[in-house]
Amino acid sequence: MSVTDSPAARLQALFEGHRLTPTQRRIAHSMVRRAADVPFLSSVELAELAGVSQPSVTRFAVALGFDGYPALRRHLREVAPGEPAAQPASYNEYQEAVEAEIENLRHLAEALADPGPVREAGRVLAASRPLPVLGLRAAAAQAYGFAYFAGKVHPDVRLLDEGGTMIQDRIDGAVRAGASALLCFALPRHPREVVDTLAYAKEAGLTVVTVADSPFAPVARHCDLLLPGAVGTGLAFDTACAPMLLGRVLLEAMCDCLPDAQARLEEFDGRAAARGLFVD
Repeated sequence: MSVTDSPAARLQALFEGHRLTPTQRRIAHSMVRRAADVPFLSSVELAELAGVSQPSVTRFAVALGFDGYPALRRHLREVAPGEPAAQPASYNEYQEAVEAEIENLRHLAEALADPGPVREAGRVLAASRPLPVLGLRAAAAQAYGFAYFAGKVHPDVRLLDEGGTMIQDRIDGAVRAGASALLCFALPRHPREVVDTLAYAKEAGLTVVTVADSPFAPVARHCDLLLPGAVGTGLAFDTACAPMLLGRVLLEAMCDCLPDAQARLEEFDGRAAARGLFVD
């Protein structure tokens, strides 16, 4: 079965074109993550899965054009059939968090079976001189990691990892210097400032590429290309292995579009060796 024929892909297609509230986006995201199980869940079970109320699930079904959740579930069994996932062996809470991240990475691997969006994003980012990279709060580490490595192959990477009144000034400066695109890492909880900054970047004429936790994230409406990588929610603080790996994949795609990337890396290695920068 191809990725485009998978239950998760058909579920996502069902939600596209609908204006969903933040609560409804949360339900949709939970359904996509558990696409094989959803046709067999009651409205109460889906509400518990998404962390919302049961009436919210009913309103969600109505927003999609169904009479109620039973009608939506019947439709799901037709368009996204599957078997309930087998119950795993007994794990402790730490093992469960790891297993959840493994599942997130598996979903990412399935999505990357179509490399077109990542390759297009790499082309757009490679062409932007300079390239601003945005990530605030929980996403700051992802933005820093990308900018650190991208700076070795891209001639002008500008990290935007602190908010405040200066962030729009820095976007203006990047645009004046010739920037054509902005890369954003957006993870929950989504700061309002990130949404506002992306709206400003779009108004300034930048093409916005975003790595987010879900295609239904609040930043989606301000993105030209959104690449989803789910986060783990089983621990007190979210885990973001899939977004981090997606950032590295995006770096690879960008390198493919920079003809002097290999030469820059070799030059850096030579200078690092001359300086004794790394311990062998």
